[in-house]
Amino acid sequence: MTPPIVAVVGGGQLARMMAGPATALGLHLRVLAEAADGSAAQAVADAPVGVASDESAVLALVDGAAVLTFEHEHVPPGVLDAVAAHGVAVHPTPDALVHAQDKAVMRRRLTDLGVPCPRWAPVGDLADLERFRADAGGAAVVKTTRGGYDGKGVRVVSRGPVPDDVVAWCAAVADGTGPALLAEDLVPFTRELAVLVARTPSGRSVVWPVVESVQRDGVCAEVVAPAPDLHPATAAQAEQVARTVADGLGVTGVLAVELFEVPDPDGGAPRVLVNELAMRPHNSGHWTIDGAVTSQFEQHLRAVLDLPLGDVTPVARWTVMANVLGSALDDPTDALHDVLGADPGAKVHLYGKAVRPGRKLGHVNVSGDDLDDVRARARAAAARLRGETTEDRGTT
Repeated sequence: MTPPIVAVVGGGQLARMMAGPATALGLHLRVLAEAADGSAAQAVADAPVGVASDESAVLALVDGAAVLTFEHEHVPPGVLDAVAAHGVAVHPTPDALVHAQDKAVMRRRLTDLGVPCPRWAPVGDLADLERFRADAGGAAVVKTTRGGYDGKGVRVVSRGPVPDDVVAWCAAVADGTGPALLAEDLVPFTRELAVLVARTPSGRSVVWPVVESVQRDGVCAEVVAPAPDLHPATAAQAEQVARTVADGLGVTGVLAVELFEVPDPDGGAPRVLVNELAMRPHNSGHWTIDGAVTSQFEQHLRAVLDLPLGDVTPVARWTVMANVLGSALDDPTDALHDVLGADPGAKVHLYGKAVRPGRKLGHVNVSGDDLDDVRARARAAAARLRGETTEDRGTT
């Protein structure tokens, strides 16, 4: 047998979580891992060590592969051009992926497509930022256009003096030594939402239900699926935005669209604004592993191979995903007996990572009919994996 080889750039937890669905579908998963003991390398037999910027390593990765895909967007365009010249399909394509790599390119294209976004402008120096702030009431969000994720490369500039690190960013971009910047409105949002869409090269697509995403210190801490008390018109707008972005950018594979929910100035249903994009499986979709008929990881594999897409129907009324961000334990697996004994319905997913403060070590999914119960159980299980007790968290 010669099963199709799916080559993946990146050896973190997202590639690791593709391993199970790839095995179930009879696919050969090959992962370019940054370290021999990395998260994905522990679960994938074919995991050569290398980095995304090494053209020779990526070309070796795709030798004999049906498709190249990604678990992160930080791949130089020249490397992707070399893969395409090698005759291997790349999904998402380089032309689509650039919109997840460069926030300024993304904002320009979404504006052209009529997709609702926060007001934004490129920042070439400190004077540009001050002009933007003056028009925005004195506050803004400053972002590096490339390389930022999980709150990195993002600074909120409130009214008053510009923080020293942002002044340094502006000076660096002005003299050509630093990354490009943009400024956006500081949006007074009600909450953050996310919607995932999967799209095939032939243009078929499916959309999972819109979810609520809870951030702490710029990192996703919790996801509730579906988003509670979401107005049907808001849900319809969010889903249409996701399809418009996927079709307009020519995305193939899974696309995560992170959104702000904002009040309608005319008193109608709340509206959404696009915050960020990710062209790969995403933290906001981890709930689908246990909470939907087809997980985002299986769907991504189906999509990049242009296979028929799976059913995205939820399997329960509610699913809550709680991230395990750091731990007081040397190894979160030490808590498995307590976690699984306390709640046999909790689904634990650990990533095989060394413990560091705030690091994403795993997540827990809990599904059921009562949202308060499901949320409390997910939080309690995640807390035990962090080495906390329910009393430590102030809950009973």
